[in-house]
Amino acid sequence: MFRRLGIAHWAPIPLRCMLGLGFVLHGWAKLSRGPAAFAGVLHALGVPYPHVMAWATIAIELAGGFAVLLGAFINLVSIPMIAVMLVAVFTVHLPYGFSSIKLVAVTSAGPQFGKPGYETAMLYIACLVALILGGSGPLAIDGLLERRKARALSRFHRGDSNEAGKNTSVSGGRPRLRVLRRMVAGSQATSLGVGMQHRPRALFAKLG
Repeated sequence: MFRRLGIAHWAPIPLRCMLGLGFVLHGWAKLSRGPAAFAGVLHALGVPYPHVMAWATIAIELAGGFAVLLGAFINLVSIPMIAVMLVAVFTVHLPYGFSSIKLVAVTSAGPQFGKPGYETAMLYIACLVALILGGSGPLAIDGLLERRKARALSRFHRGDSNEAGKNTSVSGGRPRLRVLRRMVAGSQATSLGVGMQHRPRALFAKLG
């Protein structure tokens, strides 16, 4: 039905909005609490070079999130973003199962939740893979760059075809010139032969 309406190509837009906003907010939360605090978490998890990895994760989440929102370089930025999610899955969420929302109890203080599983991280990864396979969709910088590249290639091919046409016309004129020269030479030889045939007759006529 959506294909008939012509709006199916807008499908990547909600994915980009959700993914981009989610990554930006997570990166901003880590940055606002201080990279040192996140580095302490990574150190407790046994991640090597925790301070370097803390800054790298924040940069990937912020820059990658904005890139996804703008639809810019999706295939490129998705690789480190997927890597961040996989690290989160295997270092934090995997021991707690699939479900990310585990309602344990509802008390006077509010609902109590258990430790989150890897469901949300896998959803992020699946959405990134969907954008890689299906494209960033409309209102995207990637689409603008592709259109510019297509126009440049079209101008390049038109220039090649025009140059080939010029070469063909020049090279095609040379055989014609040679044919004309042969025709002229042949006509001259024919007229000369006819003249030679009439000269002996005129000579015998004078002698007679």
